[in-house]
Amino acid sequence: MSKETEYRIEHDSIGEKQIPKDAYYGVQTLRAAENFFITGLKMHPEFINSFAQIKKAAAITNFEVGRLDKKRADAIVQACDEIMSGKLHDEFIVDPIQGGAGTSLNMNANEVIANRAIEILGGEKGDYSVVNPNDHVNYGQSTNDVFPSCGKLTTLKLLYKAQAELERLYHALMEKSEEFNHVIKMGRTQLQDAVPIRLGQEFHAYATAIRRDINRFDRAKEEMRHLNLGGTAIGTGLNADVKYLQRVVKNISLISGLELIQAYDLIDATQNLDGYVACSGIAKSCAVNLSKMCNDLRLMSSGPRTGLGEINLPAKQNGSSIMPGKVNPVIPEVVNQVAFHVIGNDMTVAMAAEAGQLELNAFEPIIFYKLFQSVETIACAVHTLVDNCISGITANEQHCKDMVENSVGIITAICPYVGYEKAANVAKEAIRTGKSVRELVIRDKLLTKEQLDIILNPVSMTEPGISGIEAMNKMGGL
Repeated sequence: MSKETEYRIEHDSIGEKQIPKDAYYGVQTLRAAENFFITGLKMHPEFINSFAQIKKAAAITNFEVGRLDKKRADAIVQACDEIMSGKLHDEFIVDPIQGGAGTSLNMNANEVIANRAIEILGGEKGDYSVVNPNDHVNYGQSTNDVFPSCGKLTTLKLLYKAQAELERLYHALMEKSEEFNHVIKMGRTQLQDAVPIRLGQEFHAYATAIRRDINRFDRAKEEMRHLNLGGTAIGTGLNADVKYLQRVVKNISLISGLELIQAYDLIDATQNLDGYVACSGIAKSCAVNLSKMCNDLRLMSSGPRTGLGEINLPAKQNGSSIMPGKVNPVIPEVVNQVAFHVIGNDMTVAMAAEAGQLELNAFEPIIFYKLFQSVETIACAVHTLVDNCISGITANEQHCKDMVENSVGIITAICPYVGYEKAANVAKEAIRTGKSVRELVIRDKLLTKEQLDIILNPVSMTEPGISGIEAMNKMGGL
């Protein structure tokens, strides 16, 4: 096959370049793909869809205000609809990490949409007299308002998905808190025995923390709703029709089904990226809570015979290639690793947002790459945590109770009745000899068996107030 049939020639301000004849991308996209082979990865599909939604909104708005003829507008809209349905995604070939503040991806979108629109109108790809990537698809726009708006739109979509997974986790934890509400176990501070707690109370505390994360995600979504679309190059709106400026965000809201707002100060929204920092910080807070909870699950399930062994995690896969029968807490472990990943991403987002100068921040590509990763991996981690771990956790109830009975920590509940010094002496002897607190208290006639049964009642030991005081008073006190 001859080169003439394999390639078409396109040119830009740099010069001419051969483009594969069947490609929907053009010269500016190909230059970017050659310049920025950084991750070897493709753009996030939701990011591509967001570009199609915004380009569709722009075409509709430009037609409404008389800046784009109906024939071209309809062809651009049809091309965008096809991309939103999943077609032509392979034509988005620029790396997620790129120089140029996102111009490469914006032009990738402009060229793909233009060439598909040209086809729809009966022309040949590369004949930009029919539909031009800059003059028609990008009319009234700049990379500097399109790219960040696409980033916010994509983040918003991912936040909704992650928040839905967190809701599932919250309900799964609440179910476990009810299931385990009667299971008494030893509470620990600094990995040392403290005072008793119910296993259900621990799971309720995890659920409470996750509820705070869910609420924080609402704040993150609010940060992402404000778009600088219409601000063009630096937020002043140069080359955008005033009526376009007033309508375009409303149209993207209708197309995306999301409640979006035009930023009050378009110049501020173009140059300052603190909203992404806030959103990333909320993702980091969530990751920290998830990781701490998973640390606890790994500790409580450790053993199964020589660790704490208070709970059993579902066995999901073999844990060793050399030790038969070993099963590892792989689901909490993967959540821990996602948390490390998100925490690292947050630092990148913060540094990139800080690095902007004057009217634009050139580092949005790395911000979006990391922010999308953070929110999406949280959603995926929580999904497997719920389905493959939390829902299948069981409690070793008798073992938990035995450890409470054999613990020195229960002396805290006895202290108000015998005094701190006597209680401390009992604790020290119990540690030294291995005898139980109950045994030593009865031996020294500090309390009777009946009194101890009241004081060491699992419920009274795990709720506010002095353990068993009401019942003791009914017995006539000490």
